Amino acid sequence: MVDHRLISSGEKASVGVCAPAARLWPDFLVGQESSPVRVLLVDDDEYMRRVIAQELLSDLRIQLEGQADSVREARRLLATHTFDVLMLELQLGDEMGFELIAETRLQHRNSEVIVISSLEDDAHVLRAFELGAMGYLLKNAWLQSFADAVLHVVNGGAAITPRLTRRLLHRLDYHAREPFADTPPPPPRLPARETTLTPRESQVLRYVASGYASAQIGAKLGITGQTVNVHIKSIYKKLHVHSRAQAVNFAVHTGLI
Repeated sequence: MVDHRLISSGEKASVGVCAPAARLWPDFLVGQESSPVRVLLVDDDEYMRRVIAQELLSDLRIQLEGQADSVREARRLLATHTFDVLMLELQLGDEMGFELIAETRLQHRNSEVIVISSLEDDAHVLRAFELGAMGYLLKNAWLQSFADAVLHVVNGGAAITPRLTRRLLHRLDYHAREPFADTPPPPPRLPARETTLTPRESQVLRYVASGYASAQIGAKLGITGQTVNVHIKSIYKKLHVHSRAQAVNFAVHTGLI
């Protein structure tokens, strides 16, 4: 029996308290101190970029190769650096980051992409995954680790903020409501053949999926923002939807864009 009268106050605080166990990280996994995962970080929010960079730098299994604050600077990094993971904010100052996802998957086939964003609507999330991202982390979420996300994706996994994961699971919930039903669930409603999109409407919808506003789309296509809105209303009518997010979601799932 321990006589606490013979233990100093500093020693007494440690009695019965075990030190936390060191985290197991087998040597067969990618990401070792001797061969760290190389990361590029792109975010125009200087404060958030610094927060993420500090977390990555504190993990010896990760090496931060470079940082950028715009699509233009990101392209320079992609051209001049060898990397394993691109961590990318979608909503950058000069343009949306969707094209960077596609370019990375095309030009650096062995590299992975993790989106870090404040955008959490289904259209942006699904579009990022459709283009090849293997992670989507929300900046304002608590139960996540940027360093862990990097290590997950380079070892064949995915990294999704738990709140987004729950929402994606709810989208599949109808499959579980009647698991023993004899008849399968009805297929999604498809547009009639005679109501397929025109080439111009398809162009507009692609820009909508990339997050551009009507005025920005108009500038790219050489038309007015008002004309863009006319096309968007026509798209809504043809696809039987009521919002941009619904239109993009439908188009992604049916292969229209």
